[in-house]
Amino acid sequence: MSFRIITVSREFGSGGHTVAEHVASRLGVPIYDKDLVLRIAKETGFAPQYVEEESEYARSKSVWSYAFAAPGVPGIMGGMTAPDYLWVMQRKVILDLAEKEECVIVGRCADFILRDRTDCLNVFVHASPSFRASRIVELYGESEDPPEKRLADKDAKRRAHYRHFTGGVWGMSDNYQLSLDSGVLGIDRCTDIIVSVARG
Repeated sequence: MSFRIITVSREFGSGGHTVAEHVASRLGVPIYDKDLVLRIAKETGFAPQYVEEESEYARSKSVWSYAFAAPGVPGIMGGMTAPDYLWVMQRKVILDLAEKEECVIVGRCADFILRDRTDCLNVFVHASPSFRASRIVELYGESEDPPEKRLADKDAKRRAHYRHFTGGVWGMSDNYQLSLDSGVLGIDRCTDIIVSVARG
């Protein structure tokens, strides 16, 4: 395989996680998403539910949400805030995985963390708001908030998280070698393209 590691970042509702699963299956490599959460939880001692939310989303749509995080306990987190400590440990886990094995990593700023590796293919999966709104209703059902608001909130929190910890812009094409519109291409075609590029 030309690329040992594939990172898949995705807009909420775009099907990026499904694409990542299909790519991992086709290439015969492990996928790290829920398993990544469990590994980070073990390293930090944080609850998996906390890691799942805090390792990818800001608490609000603004980067300023991190300004109010309380410092951690000295000697346990080195005086870092819980979000900063989680970031340090998340980075360590992702770097360790990239050294040890071929894999697909979903989200969690892995594209930034592994940006200096020449054997890493960074992918961003996106789609139109109408496609994503329809898909999340189909997958998760209706809620009190309209699907458009759910999309906007999730993506804004991902964007704020990425900005705070990387200084970069989430979804910016410069961060990725491939940017794929799943609404136009479909899940299977997106998978085919990534697999083709990964194999070289």
